Amino acid sequence: MIDGFVALPQKFLNQAELSMFEELLKSPETLVTPVIHVLDAGQALRNLDIVGTAGCPGAFLINHDFAMEPFLAILQEVRTARADMWLGVNFLAQPGDVAFPVLGNLARAGHVFQAYWADDARIDERQTAQEKAENIARIRVECGWDGLYFGGVAFKKQRPVDADAWFDAARLAVPYVDVVTTSGVATGHEPGLRKVESFREAIDEAPLALASGITPENAHLYCASVDCFLVATGINLRDDFYNIDPDRLGELLAVTRSQGECKWTT
Repeated sequence: MIDGFVALPQKFLNQAELSMFEELLKSPETLVTPVIHVLDAGQALRNLDIVGTAGCPGAFLINHDFAMEPFLAILQEVRTARADMWLGVNFLAQPGDVAFPVLGNLARAGHVFQAYWADDARIDERQTAQEKAENIARIRVECGWDGLYFGGVAFKKQRPVDADAWFDAARLAVPYVDVVTTSGVATGHEPGLRKVESFREAIDEAPLALASGITPENAHLYCASVDCFLVATGINLRDDFYNIDPDRLGELLAVTRSQGECKWTT
């Protein structure tokens, strides 16, 4: 047990919000959770207003340009201003064993975030025992944070995973993460369909998220296999890394919603 650990009060866990999002993940429609590359609280809030107006179930906030410490103050300001919004966080390049205690502390201070997305869930498809993932799972329980864990597997800018090992990497991740999350080779690059289909086969009905390269033009290729799109550059204003284009977001949602309707009829 972590020294000084205090159990997270039940009222802070927002289980109803978590359950709602988990149910949405099971629906035919691929969810769209925009990713906001945060500059400051005002910029984040303006983009969150676009997300809310479009009818997305939530969004992720990421500190792409600065360290975690100043990001925490922004997160607290944003959460206070948007107390009822489903929000996930990505602390850039930080795995769950670093992030979960921080999220637990934020929650005990009244700033609850419903999800964490880690670029690397520390799955090693070359090993049977997953010691690093086990350690993250232990810390997650001990720190008291009880949100959804989107864990990166064969993810961009991490240790490369051979194509013939994608299936095993995805399969091994299922016990350790709530939403298996993968990507293309870099920001703005979609993965090949073979990779996504391999992941889907490996994890069966477990939730699958895709976190790079989705656009209104290519989303239809992935909707059948993917439960959630984490998307930034594909819906941002032209040549703008930081701000969502409402029209592009609307176009993407039109695709996912129409694909979801098609799934109901098949």
